[in-house]
Amino acid sequence: MSLIPSFFGRRSSNVFDPFFQGFPLSTNFPSSARETTAVANARIDWKETPEAHLFKVDVPGLKKEEVKVEVEDGGILQISGERSKEQEEKNDKWHRIERSSGKFCRRFRLPENAKAEQVKAAMENGVLTVTVPKEEVKKPEVKAIDISG
Repeated sequence: MSLIPSFFGRRSSNVFDPFFQGFPLSTNFPSSARETTAVANARIDWKETPEAHLFKVDVPGLKKEEVKVEVEDGGILQISGERSKEQEEKNDKWHRIERSSGKFCRRFRLPENAKAEQVKAAMENGVLTVTVPKEEVKKPEVKAIDISG
């Protein structure tokens, strides 16, 4: 509960609240002004384990067919996709548009110990997991040298 009194008799007096009863706001904006079409910035976590590099990407609402995972020559991992804009019907009355749509593309230079030819990807519950196995680090051989004399 807010400690600040509301001038409109409600707890929330935020003009962006769809139930705001203050000023009459026009919803007759041109469609281009209402769009939130922007490059969607996919959030990515990159974790290294002893066996692999793991990339976890939040892609809620996307199907696996709408996301692309590629490894370019030179060890560049590219994760891209596109979230389509919802179709606008003539009789629809939009109250709020906050979900972004558009293309996203994230690129990462893989470390030298990455096995780029064995990359795997899986998607579950709106999270894409890309697994990049690591080469085993060879311990340098130590050769004992006899000391003469």
